[in-house]
Amino acid sequence: MNIVLSDFNLHTPLLPFTFTRPTSHIRCGILTMAQRWEKMLEQPVSYQTEDYLQTKYPLTETDDNLVVAGHIFATKKLTQAILNLEIGQKLMGGNHVIAYRAAKIHTPTIELTQVLFTDEEVDGIFNTWDIFSKNGKALQADFDLITNGRKSQAIPDSVQTVNPENIFLEEGAVAQFCILNASTGPIYLGKDSEVMEGSIIRGGFALCEHSATKLGTKVYGPTTVGPHSKIGGEVNNSVIFGYSNKGHEGFLGNSVLGEWCNLGADTNTSNLKNNYAEVKLWNYETGRFAPTGLQFCGLVMGDHSKCGINTMFNTGTVIGVSANIYGAGYPRNFISSFSWGGPQGTMTYKPSKAYEVADVVMKRRGLSLEQIDIDILDAVFEKTSKYRKD
Repeated sequence: MNIVLSDFNLHTPLLPFTFTRPTSHIRCGILTMAQRWEKMLEQPVSYQTEDYLQTKYPLTETDDNLVVAGHIFATKKLTQAILNLEIGQKLMGGNHVIAYRAAKIHTPTIELTQVLFTDEEVDGIFNTWDIFSKNGKALQADFDLITNGRKSQAIPDSVQTVNPENIFLEEGAVAQFCILNASTGPIYLGKDSEVMEGSIIRGGFALCEHSATKLGTKVYGPTTVGPHSKIGGEVNNSVIFGYSNKGHEGFLGNSVLGEWCNLGADTNTSNLKNNYAEVKLWNYETGRFAPTGLQFCGLVMGDHSKCGINTMFNTGTVIGVSANIYGAGYPRNFISSFSWGGPQGTMTYKPSKAYEVADVVMKRRGLSLEQIDIDILDAVFEKTSKYRKD
């Protein structure tokens, strides 16, 4: 069988993160949705996504294709049910199409024999705020999956722990003179990660490979810090995809940062309105703010976006891709991709300048901005032009 992870037309509700990746490359828990499916299915996958993303995330098609919804959380029972499908069948979980098997890849709306999955509740990432709201459940499931049958590296004597049996250190992970409290969720320290002195961490918490908490960092779970990232200050129930930095004092709560983001020193996010009202977020589908059903919701920031020192973000702020925010006061609750400025107004951030910065930033991690990435960002620039004034 050829395994394909499909967006299943859920690209838009997950913007700005899906401007630059398929839905299955969203990180929630320790792993991305795609990494979890590959572990469960025990074979590589290809992708069915937006046309302009397809070059970087190619689609493979054969005469026997198992097409799976990339935004759905993989579980053992669900995976087995998917693998049991025969050609011409689709698997349904409630009102959601989870997967179908066919000789030709298409949308699952055509006539296929319906198979109902009732062994457990099917869950997934349907909106951007699901990424942090469902991070605790995903983090526990990933911890169980990754550590099953394995032994953690020894926890140093200088580390104070609560529930040490719920703490796992991969090879090369460093922790000294810190507090790891796993009573409210597991704590996972990835390969070559570092928890610096004075850090106080309450699980669930995942610090992925080559990432670090700075001196005296305070973390409330469930929080995930993706690979090659740094955090400092105070972080609460947030997800950082990877290659991003919040390296200084300041508060980040109930938020999601994409890749290659940077928050300047003393950046703070509000995650609760002064009147305790329901938070509304910018909705790319309707072009207006829409209710989330949440009382706590902070910052949603797309790839390659950055903010200067002392930036203050209002509750429920959405920042697009390649935006550069600075200045005194509160920026607007929605700032488009390729915007440059802040509370006093924004102008278009010229792609050529944005790409120069992106390349410098990526080279600090031993990578570079490739043409395939520039082509994607060019497409994002065009797609978001209607939100910019100039």
